[in-house]
Amino acid sequence: MESVRGGLRKIAGDLLRSRPTEEAVSLAWPLVCGKEVAARTSVVSFSSGNVTIEVSDPAWRTQLLSFAPKYVSAFAELIGPVVQGVRFELRQHHGKQGSP
Repeated sequence: MESVRGGLRKIAGDLLRSRPTEEAVSLAWPLVCGKEVAARTSVVSFSSGNVTIEVSDPAWRTQLLSFAPKYVSAFAELIGPVVQGVRFELRQHHGKQGSP
């Protein structure tokens, strides 16, 4: 099973590296962080080697900060050494608070 998983990651990496870098980073995020984290986060931007990830609450942000080095390594494995840092920012809620 492990060789199948490794083969699929190689294929995914080849496909991702054929895309523009910013798009590859966004597409790679679910593979880098896993489906549970990907379901609760989203890529906001990629600039100067840093990817910014939006999270919904401060506790998640704090928890994910400790995984940033692991995520940088996973990006490098998939798409090459284009991501040097991962930033997490809180999702801004839009709309009026306290409205009925």
